[in-house]
Amino acid sequence: MPAAGFEAAHARAARLHSRHPGRDCLGCAKTGSGKTAAFVLPILQKLSEDPYGIFCLVLTPTRELAYQIAEQFRVLGKPLGLKDCIIVGGMDMVAQALELSRKPHVVIATPGRLADHLRSSNTFSIKKIRFLVMDEADRLLEQGCTDFTVDLEAILAAVPARRQTLLFSATLTDTLRELQGLATNQPFFWEAQAPVRTVEQLDQRYLLVPEKVKDAYLVHLIQNFQDDHEDWSIIIFTNTCKTCQILCMMLRKFNFPTVALHSMMKQKERFAALAKFKSSIYRILIATDVASRGLDIPTVQVVINHNTPGLPKIYIHRVGRTARAGRQGQAITLVTQYDIHLVHAIEEQIKKKLEEFSVEEAEVLQILTQVNVVRRECEIKLEAANFDEKKEINKRKQMILEGKDPDLEAKRKAELAKIKQKNRRFKEKVEQALQRQKASGSGHRGCPSGAQPEACLSPAPAQGPA
Repeated sequence: MPAAGFEAAHARAARLHSRHPGRDCLGCAKTGSGKTAAFVLPILQKLSEDPYGIFCLVLTPTRELAYQIAEQFRVLGKPLGLKDCIIVGGMDMVAQALELSRKPHVVIATPGRLADHLRSSNTFSIKKIRFLVMDEADRLLEQGCTDFTVDLEAILAAVPARRQTLLFSATLTDTLRELQGLATNQPFFWEAQAPVRTVEQLDQRYLLVPEKVKDAYLVHLIQNFQDDHEDWSIIIFTNTCKTCQILCMMLRKFNFPTVALHSMMKQKERFAALAKFKSSIYRILIATDVASRGLDIPTVQVVINHNTPGLPKIYIHRVGRTARAGRQGQAITLVTQYDIHLVHAIEEQIKKKLEEFSVEEAEVLQILTQVNVVRRECEIKLEAANFDEKKEINKRKQMILEGKDPDLEAKRKAELAKIKQKNRRFKEKVEQALQRQKASGSGHRGCPSGAQPEACLSPAPAQGPA
């Protein structure tokens, strides 16, 4: 963090602490504004007054963000002899349990792995923590493809009632009611007031492209940036692990220094990829939304959205990877004919109109065939490597870790699909009967007098298993 950004974060932390000592805090500020330092500094100050372990617990939604927060604690807490511990998935649980038993001052964790330790081990306790921090709190509390609810319940049952809870994010308002219910110690809400939800230094553009030639436009964009600014780092966001892997393979075929980051990679590979990108060994990072939260990489000048985000808050976090701490940055979103409504929703949320980014279409058309051929070659190569099969194996492993029977879950899913299909057919029959009745205008043919069309059809199928 630059000196100006650090001083601003320190001033903000001191201001909040002096006005609301000991109270729970819900903080909302733009990406790259120093939210991490705003909670790290006051916690270290309190720790210096009464040092013991485990003093503070920090929860984050992603493993990479957990390591980044730990790094800031180490740098700022070095004069205190701070001991920290990182508890995330993909790493050795026995080694983590040993670290926890040594009572570090600060534990930085993802909810799933910490909940696993709480359920399986009694060698440590978080009953005496003074601070509970939830970074990217809206993501931790939302119910989506990765639902932390069960794990958070286990963690909250293990922490003391008398604690100070601090919740931070750049997009906090949507889940404010849930957050206020979680923070019970006279909670106050602080939000950085600004007419625009993204930072002023960020140049936000869109590029309208046909769906089938999107990759050719992407290659053209990257080539132009590489030619004009060889030292720039670029993050490209995609919506799936498979697309991420294919694009990485494709861009390497075009000799771009590219590395991928997604949840299908082993944890050591994820760390290695991020380290190589941070150290500028690779200038291009292609990632899913595991990289959209909290990561602070100063050299990133450009963010490209290969797909238009389905939710405005995902867009805000993605483009927040550039133009951090007062720096300049550019964000370009590839918009297809099917994404216009998504762009309008984003503009409404960020309170700013995106400007169009212009390119030479003739230059794109020159490379179109080559790009399509290379993309298809990469897809075939990925299929040969059984990428989809590995994804299915990972899903089964996750279910087993959650205590579920994968085969039973698959059977239940198939049964529910059959029930839904029967219900859909029954509904269609009812609608057809109503349409015939409306067309004829002479009652219900073949139905008893006064009976409804539903009564003339087969009864609705029984409800599925509970």
